[in-house]
Amino acid sequence: MDSSFGEELQIEVAEGVALLRLNRPGQINAINDAIRAGVPKALSWFEQRSDVRAVVVCGNGERGFCAGADIKEVRAPETTLESRARVFRSNWIEAFDHFSKPVIAAIHGVCMGGGLELALACDIRVASRDAVFALPEVGLGLIPGGGGTQRLVRVVGMGRALDIILSGERFGAEEAHRIGVVSRLFEPGRKVIEDAVALARQIAAKPSFACAMAKEAVRSGADMTLQHGLRLERDLFVLTMATDDRHEAAEAFREKRQPKFRGA
Repeated sequence: MDSSFGEELQIEVAEGVALLRLNRPGQINAINDAIRAGVPKALSWFEQRSDVRAVVVCGNGERGFCAGADIKEVRAPETTLESRARVFRSNWIEAFDHFSKPVIAAIHGVCMGGGLELALACDIRVASRDAVFALPEVGLGLIPGGGGTQRLVRVVGMGRALDIILSGERFGAEEAHRIGVVSRLFEPGRKVIEDAVALARQIAAKPSFACAMAKEAVRSGADMTLQHGLRLERDLFVLTMATDDRHEAAEAFREKRQPKFRGA
């Protein structure tokens, strides 16, 4: 376990998968400045490591994935509206938008506010059946400020997004699965982390360049017209055709054996 990113984050790397744990269980992994600073650094470190081909983000402790921003965090007094906004106007979650490798959020228990926004920035979200979700910021006189108003609408559509954001009501894992907030449900409790790691290892075993190009096509294409998205897909498809892993996959299929991918 790597502790070089501070006590608030725990990192493990094994079998092609990096496990990034939020480690503030006493606060239900509420987001503080250390997490805001550490997560982008961890993603940058993962990006540079060839032995990391997929990432799982999870929360330590029995109570949940992440309760959102830690409003009790002690910091120096902010005297103006601008200085207060600067504290929270962090683009740390946007680091996920620039990360090329697949990221899975493994959600159990509480997943609210900034915790849900963090999960929405991941590529795939899976949850235990005991998970509970909400974006309660409007009821506190705020709005979601970590991408919630933008990413949620892209996942569930405008009507459902506005319902979730304006009502602030909690909803369970079954509803989250029904409306597409999560793609898979697992048995209650933190075993969801083990199941998410198994899924990540399945993805990590595939050609890494093809995974990166598929992610790029889906994520970037979502903000394009269909015509431009199809053009992007064709361009990225051509790039994958030239890789050694693509040729290895074809040869392994012909020879009826398991392919040996090298990430090239």
